[in-house]
Amino acid sequence: MKKIVAATVTALFLSTAAMAEDLSFMLTNLTNSDINEFYVSHSGSSEWEENLLTGAYLPAGNEVEVWITDGRSVCYYDIQAVFADGDVLEEYDLDLCELGSYTFH
Repeated sequence: MKKIVAATVTALFLSTAAMAEDLSFMLTNLTNSDINEFYVSHSGSSEWEENLLTGAYLPAGNEVEVWITDGRSVCYYDIQAVFADGDVLEEYDLDLCELGSYTFH
């Protein structure tokens, strides 16, 4: 399942042509619940971008490489995960260039 989720997320990001630097980071789910929806928006945006896991999910205990090819030369993004158990976790102003990964605990 890990490879299927990774391919799905990568395909969603790569469907937009890169106009600036691409940004990738590892997303790890160390919770006890699957992530059913995952959103990334550049910091300062008032709305979430589309669900990057449409048609897929990130199982508990797994990780996936996420690519952002939105044409922006920025590092600061907000993220949101919606879990199968109904929990919603958000984190703001993350420097994904510096971090290189993000883990939900």
